[in-house]
Amino acid sequence: MEHTATPVLIPKESVATLKFPAEDLHKNPADRKTLVDNLTKATTLGNIDQHKCRITFMDAEGLKQVETTIWATGEKNIVLKHGMTIPIHRIVDVSFY
Repeated sequence: MEHTATPVLIPKESVATLKFPAEDLHKNPADRKTLVDNLTKATTLGNIDQHKCRITFMDAEGLKQVETTIWATGEKNIVLKHGMTIPIHRIVDVSFY
């Protein structure tokens, strides 16, 4: 999935205030599977080593990025600290650093 805009880095605490449209960004099932595999890996690294990742996603206002650990990856959402969630259908990428 190509997005040319530069994401805005936000504090993870701001995720709770964001609005997420229903539109699914993933038109290709293979791309979605790769993303879910990477989210699952990030969850494992976060739970074992408190390893942070960079999550790029689109809310109602545009491209955003947050650096945090993922506590859980569900069928529809990922869960961050304090129960904050990001819908998987709005996540563009997850990367490790």
